[in-house]
Amino acid sequence: MRELNAPGPWQAPTGSIRSRVAFAAAHVVPQIGAENVPGAPAVVDWDATLAYRHQIWRYGLGVADAMDTAQRGMGLDWAATQELVRRSAAEAASVGGAIACGAGTDQLDPARVAGWQRGDAAALDAVVEAYREQVRVVQEAGAQVIVMASRALAKVARSAEDYARVYDAVLAEADQPVVLHWLGTMFDPALAGYWGSDSVETATATFVDLIKAHQDKVDGVKVSLLDAQHEIGLRRTLAALDGSRVRLYTGDDFNYPELIAGDSQGYSDALLGIFAAIYPAASTALQAFDAGADGDDEGAARGYSILASTEKLGRHIFAAPTYYYKTGVAFLSWLNGFQEGFQLVGGLHSGRSLAHLVTLARLADDCGMLLDPDLAAVRLRALLTTNGVDS
Repeated sequence: MRELNAPGPWQAPTGSIRSRVAFAAAHVVPQIGAENVPGAPAVVDWDATLAYRHQIWRYGLGVADAMDTAQRGMGLDWAATQELVRRSAAEAASVGGAIACGAGTDQLDPARVAGWQRGDAAALDAVVEAYREQVRVVQEAGAQVIVMASRALAKVARSAEDYARVYDAVLAEADQPVVLHWLGTMFDPALAGYWGSDSVETATATFVDLIKAHQDKVDGVKVSLLDAQHEIGLRRTLAALDGSRVRLYTGDDFNYPELIAGDSQGYSDALLGIFAAIYPAASTALQAFDAGADGDDEGAARGYSILASTEKLGRHIFAAPTYYYKTGVAFLSWLNGFQEGFQLVGGLHSGRSLAHLVTLARLADDCGMLLDPDLAAVRLRALLTTNGVDS
């Protein structure tokens, strides 16, 4: 038997976090007893889902909603997505919390998309219109737009020029600077060849050209390639651009401690799924970076140390097949009492093994992320018993 540790010395801020901009990409909590099985429309527990977001705002982080963490195209359908965007944006406004929401093309019928041919002008127009519809939903709700990578665009685009054509039209719709999201194939294999090439170097050049062409419409970019050196290089390229600042929001759930801490040439801001799982630690770390910026000689080192203490947990949750990281986020949410059942919409909670989940609990305990150890112990024991483990 293992005695669980007390939670870490986490603290909510008394004011705004200043030294980094940070969003936690939150998941949705399903309604217990509903038919949240593969292929079924999502039935969301709105009270639990929104209460989780209030916890993130209370700790001074922004919420990135309707992203892949919330199972866009992986259990969360467009009807539920629209309601999520509107509800979350209204809740954010009620507390002055930061909110950004994903706009994609997942309302397009997958069967229709499957029949498209590369370079089809009408199909590209359909992608543009799908993006425009979702951008309008997000903007009308009062949230910042995150332009998500599109499976439909990856299917039909023939070249970098096709990507430029679509993004030119989408960015023309933006009424405030957006975040561009580049999601790697480890998160979604259907996005292979995004930006018109399987070469990361070539794709990056296309990406940077797009940013330069619309720099006043781009607040920042979220890069989820799990490649720290690539991110650092891109961050430096963006920092060297003339004109308005373009932020690099790290989406690297493996290497976030070093990327957020940064170096003498800069740092990454954050838009991370792992922050939804470790938001008390993330907030406490960012407050330490604030203290460092205010003259505390040990603040930056303390902030890095806190983030580094969670790195093993992050790497485990996001281990291959990375697609199933949402299972770990929901599991930790359940252990910590933020949802009544260990479930995800679309039945995705079955995506990890019992051994994986037990290791996750141990790693969370090691870094002080079991916020109610007594409850976590009861739920872990029930999980083990249900799965035929007696000790």
